[in-house]
Amino acid sequence: MEKDTWERVPNFDPAEFDSPDKPGSGLDMQEHFIFKLQSAREQANISFKINSGFRTAEHNTKIGGAHTSAHLGGWAADIATNTSRDRYLILNALVKAGFTRLGIGANFIHVDNDPNLPDLVAWDYYDH
Repeated sequence: MEKDTWERVPNFDPAEFDSPDKPGSGLDMQEHFIFKLQSAREQANISFKINSGFRTAEHNTKIGGAHTSAHLGGWAADIATNTSRDRYLILNALVKAGFTRLGIGANFIHVDNDPNLPDLVAWDYYDH
């Protein structure tokens, strides 16, 4: 995603999506994903703190991510959630924005729209 394209995404900065081992890699996020995430952010009307966006293969392996992780292609983000109300607002907005791949953890929500992975799915991370 080009740096100037981010000007149309007022609630996010590409650095929020950087893999920790590759500064500037937030620019590798998929434009379609980021615009959809911006739409969800506007609908939720609360801040989205990004825990994880783009991941290099090395970082993904280090943290135990799936070898088919949507993060590897810039199609995913993990959003921090601190309260059940925030979790509801974020999930509701993500669905309204058209996301169909959601994972729910104890303190985050994974969202992606990777066209190479099955859609209309939701999962949890509680037993993993």
